[in-house]
Amino acid sequence: MSGLQLVFIAVAILTLGGALMAVLTSNIVHAALWLIVALFGVAVIFVLLSAGFLAVVQVVVYIGAISIILIFAIMLTRRLITDVGAQTSKSWPWAALIAVVLFGGLAWMLSNWSGFSTLPQALSPRTDYVVELGKALVSPNAFVIPFEVASVLLLAALIGAIIIAWDRK
Repeated sequence: MSGLQLVFIAVAILTLGGALMAVLTSNIVHAALWLIVALFGVAVIFVLLSAGFLAVVQVVVYIGAISIILIFAIMLTRRLITDVGAQTSKSWPWAALIAVVLFGGLAWMLSNWSGFSTLPQALSPRTDYVVELGKALVSPNAFVIPFEVASVLLLAALIGAIIIAWDRK
């Protein structure tokens, strides 16, 4: 096994561990911090795949913006929302069973897919993919609408957190 494979396995374990802790921890601030660990692991995997631009976008957009806004929203509304109820439902074994069945079906489907065992074709070195991605993000026929909807949604969440936490005295 090569060193790159060992690094990938270590980062994958870190990413999965961070994701599991984000879901399983009872403290919501700790869950947000574990989410940052999981997102950082994904950024490292992008680096291992030689996708530096996507790694930087992962760090700047997801860790730098969304996670920080999430932490601010939690901190602004923390004194108003206290959860004293149970963290799990009585039907969690059914949800776990459905998740395992869906994972097994997905693994079976991918193992029978011919594209899973073949190598991808080499990308053309003449094409600047960052420029193409930039054009797709601002093109009205591509991704400008979802990009703007996401920004408005984040702004609305931040304004909503401020309004909820506002002391009206």
